[in-house]
Amino acid sequence: MFGCLRRRWSRRRSGSLDREKTSGAGYSRVVHCNNPEIQEDDRPLYPLNAVSTTKYTIANFLPKSLFEQFRRVANLFFLVVACVSFSPLAPYRAVSILLPLVVVVGATMAKEAVEDWRRKKQDIEVNNRKVMVYDGSHAFYQTEWKKLSVGDIVRVEKDQFFPADLVLLSSSHDDGICYVETMNLDGETNLKTKQCLQVTTMLCSDHSFQKFKALIKCEDPNENLYSFVGTMHHEGTQYPLSPQQILLRDSKLRNTQHIYGLVIFSGHDTKVMQNAMDPPSKRSKIEKRMDKIIYILFTSLVVLSSTGSIFFGIQTKQDISDGKFKRWYLRPDKSSVLFDPKGASLAAFCHFLTGLMLFGCFIPISLYISIEIVKVLQSTFINNDQEMYCEESDKPARARTSNLNEELGQVNTILSDKTGTLTCNLMQFVKCSIAGVAYGSGLTAVEPGLGGLKQYCTFEIEGPSHSLAVSRRTVKSFEIDDPSHSPAVSRKTVKGFNLRDDRLMDGHWVNEPNLDFIQKFFHTLAICHTVVPVIGNKSSEIYYEAESPDEAAFVVAAREIGFEFYERTQTSISLHEFDPKIGRDVDRSYTLLNMLHFSSARKRMSVIVRDEEEQLLLFCKGADSAIFENLADDGRLFELETKRHIDEYSEAGLRTLAVAYRKLSEEEYKTWHAEFLMASNAVTADRDEMLDAAAEKIEKDFILLGATAVEDKLQTGVPECINKLAQAGIKIWVLTGDKLETAVKIGFACNLLRKGMRQIVVTLDTPDMNALEKQGRREAFEKASYESIARQLNEAHSQVTVSKEISIPFALIIDGKSLGFALSRNLENLFLDLAIRCASVICCRTSPKQKAMVTRLVKGGTRKTTLAIGDGANDVGMLQEADIGVGISGVEGMQAVMSSDFAIAQFRFLERLLLVHGHWCYRRIAAMICYFFYKNITFGFTLFCFEAYASFSGEPAYNDWYIAFYNVAFTSLPVIALGVFDKDVSSRTCLKFPLLHQDGVQNIFFSWTRIIRWMLNGICSSIIIYFLSTSSILIQAFRHDGKPAGLAELGVTMYTCVICTVNLQMALYLSYFTWIQHLFIWGSILFWFIFLVIYGFFPPAISTTAYLVFIETCYQNPFYWLTALFTVISALLPYFVYSTLQANIFPKYHDIVKRMPSTSSP
Repeated sequence: MFGCLRRRWSRRRSGSLDREKTSGAGYSRVVHCNNPEIQEDDRPLYPLNAVSTTKYTIANFLPKSLFEQFRRVANLFFLVVACVSFSPLAPYRAVSILLPLVVVVGATMAKEAVEDWRRKKQDIEVNNRKVMVYDGSHAFYQTEWKKLSVGDIVRVEKDQFFPADLVLLSSSHDDGICYVETMNLDGETNLKTKQCLQVTTMLCSDHSFQKFKALIKCEDPNENLYSFVGTMHHEGTQYPLSPQQILLRDSKLRNTQHIYGLVIFSGHDTKVMQNAMDPPSKRSKIEKRMDKIIYILFTSLVVLSSTGSIFFGIQTKQDISDGKFKRWYLRPDKSSVLFDPKGASLAAFCHFLTGLMLFGCFIPISLYISIEIVKVLQSTFINNDQEMYCEESDKPARARTSNLNEELGQVNTILSDKTGTLTCNLMQFVKCSIAGVAYGSGLTAVEPGLGGLKQYCTFEIEGPSHSLAVSRRTVKSFEIDDPSHSPAVSRKTVKGFNLRDDRLMDGHWVNEPNLDFIQKFFHTLAICHTVVPVIGNKSSEIYYEAESPDEAAFVVAAREIGFEFYERTQTSISLHEFDPKIGRDVDRSYTLLNMLHFSSARKRMSVIVRDEEEQLLLFCKGADSAIFENLADDGRLFELETKRHIDEYSEAGLRTLAVAYRKLSEEEYKTWHAEFLMASNAVTADRDEMLDAAAEKIEKDFILLGATAVEDKLQTGVPECINKLAQAGIKIWVLTGDKLETAVKIGFACNLLRKGMRQIVVTLDTPDMNALEKQGRREAFEKASYESIARQLNEAHSQVTVSKEISIPFALIIDGKSLGFALSRNLENLFLDLAIRCASVICCRTSPKQKAMVTRLVKGGTRKTTLAIGDGANDVGMLQEADIGVGISGVEGMQAVMSSDFAIAQFRFLERLLLVHGHWCYRRIAAMICYFFYKNITFGFTLFCFEAYASFSGEPAYNDWYIAFYNVAFTSLPVIALGVFDKDVSSRTCLKFPLLHQDGVQNIFFSWTRIIRWMLNGICSSIIIYFLSTSSILIQAFRHDGKPAGLAELGVTMYTCVICTVNLQMALYLSYFTWIQHLFIWGSILFWFIFLVIYGFFPPAISTTAYLVFIETCYQNPFYWLTALFTVISALLPYFVYSTLQANIFPKYHDIVKRMPSTSSP
């Protein structure tokens, strides 16, 4: 907070030729490496490396923080009232208004100051970290991060963070590779491999930079962590730069002694700072309705003040009539402008302003801060719930925001990812199809025919990445529990591999008829990837660092069959494999020429290598649709069999990929490589599209090798959790990238699809549509697709509508291509109406963008609370779009968690999060807000009643300090205890009767009917308190000297009744008492009497009407105590009678559950 003012550097236009050559806006950065004179004179002014994450500075803290506080309507109102209270219009002293305002605003500002000071201390620590920077001549010297600038060369040591965004120049490894942990950026714990350009690998010592010069042209600062467009110009040659050469600030160097890097983005230009923005602001529906109630109270305040001012003006005007004084004791002939009968209209207006101040207690000034306190404490209970702690991963549940606690109890629709959310995301290679022959036996966890037996798995965390440990041996054994397929020797389990087939194991694959296809198949798995082998420090075991568990499983599968990947350099991949020609193991190295990374447009990944026989080979793996459509005419020999096997694997719930290869000629490769190099060197916004277009030209004429099938088992407790959520009336949608058949089988396995459900399948995968698509007529295909989807949706809608009377549950299943048309503007309403009529919905082959679009459609169309849950970066859009985002802290890193509102370790914890904490938080917050309005109306309306009795004179019934302390001291703690500790039923009951969740979905506890009832209860209580108090003491000889009670005695009596009534009303409402609630309720009442005694001893100039009133008058008078007792009982009686009759004669579902014997003990 109290940081220096941030410098905002402006970029001035440079006239250098180098900048003019750089492609347009967005790609204008020019960095001169090791040439400080040019860099200073010719470059734009880039910011230094100091960063500030604070919200405030010394200069702007007070005005900015005050502005934030008085943006709230209630605070602004009390500020205006406080200002007016210094005028003669005020019915009481200004301190009674200022005190609660200062307490509430001051507490909130202090909280923000402490939070911002913590951020400032973190900034100071980061900015003063040390790094070695090149001095431009011969050596490196140590300096602080904040002093770095663009163009500096730095040396980063092992386990240090990168101080800025760097271009990797070289590393301590000979091939220029380094390993990076990006936990602070995307939450992923697995190590990423970065590799410098071949031309800079020789910069391996401090002295090697003396003559090195280079020019880098690249993109401008942006927030995209996973892309980079730029080129390096060195000695007249242009070299393309990609994300593979970029080291981002706040990532950490691992398993590498040191690296040299060039600063290209510094300070707030770095990608991590470009991403440093507040997440989408989310407010609960209860908060939005609460704002409306505040406006209603404001309207009521204006109406009451207007009513009083009208009556006051009429009576004031009548005070002088025909020269006669009606209320002569007020001396209307000598009154001020505030009571002048000759200016009654002006007096009435002044009285209106007085009324606004007098009845200001209708507005609960402490409501907002009380709710903030309660929600923070509720979040603490969620964080510390042992029932949502995962021992396997050592991760508890986390409420990353406290704003949405009550929304958990109102969730109507859950939109869930599948992989890593419902499943473990721990892949096992179980089956494959090679040359039309299926390999692998045994049943998967989701296949029918298991006799109802389901297998589940739990998370097995073995280090901070997708690491699979394997030793350097040709064959590894595993354990089989299916005796019909057991080999002679039992095998121990290998993580990531569970293929059961003796035809491939133990080197028996050499006896298979399609030997060459088998070799090429496993060569593809062993070579076409980005996996990095790491040898353990304490053993010779190799750990595979993979960016996804799928890739790790493929490499391990190749390893177990006999194709062990053991070394990767910048230009080669080495395998330890069995050569059937010579009959022994050999080490072979494949020259890595190009790697065509996976993209969502191409849906495949390829590598081009040259083997030891100088053959050019392209190995490819990807989605079956992306492979089959690019097969050569002579490469379709096993297409039908492979497709059949893929369908069988999908029906068994397995994830499939197709595998293919092709041979390249030297001429074709040279021609293509020139085009690919041109696309790589482009510094334009469409470079990725250019690279994809170049890849399309070489990724064709494949020879099909086969397909892989990996299994991702369900997490523990997923079927039971989904079944319980369905019983709670929550609709569940699954949005997955899997094939339709796979998604359906997983749906049955996890109870999302159940027996007796009618399935509605909307798809474009029909022979007619496939034939039309192959014709290449895009417009005709899109028109036919749109008409087909519209027809299918209308037919399904009619079917669901007809079957509604017989209560048959439906499940809607739609694939990604069809979903694209269903989400079009003309069909989205029809699709949504059909979907919400179905019990379950599965969307297959969905992209991240489609997930977010579906979430937005459901949220906007149903106008009910939606919850999205996922575990990967592709789920971030969905999580941010939903009312509540829940991240799974699973195998895919922490991207989803970092973008979520709540984080849990496994899907099964969602049951307790919603049905227990959601129910409690919703009921507590709803009751707390209703009670706030009740107690303020009860207090404020007694003032109005007294005003009517006093001819709307503007005289308050209470001492001004009574008014000041009402919300701050005498009624504040019990309502906080209600919001934190009250339980209508136990957690066991919430889970036993999941339908209790519908209380929140239907908003029973915060409906307008319930809110109005609480308001009427407050009005009723205030009327009873006023009339019984005045009727009891004003007509009696109340004082010990025989005189009747005056304003001071009446005010104390009424105030005592109000304090006791509103606090005991809390006791009547509570379902669950703790010692804290007893302390707060009875303590608040006791504190009132203690305050009255102490305050009464203050001099009359300070205590005014409270001077010794309790000690001398009320304490000794039985009328005071009897009046208070009888009045409080009478004020509470209407609520007691109503709630008793309602619960016993017209009980709601939660009333019935609460009366059950098994639910009596929370």
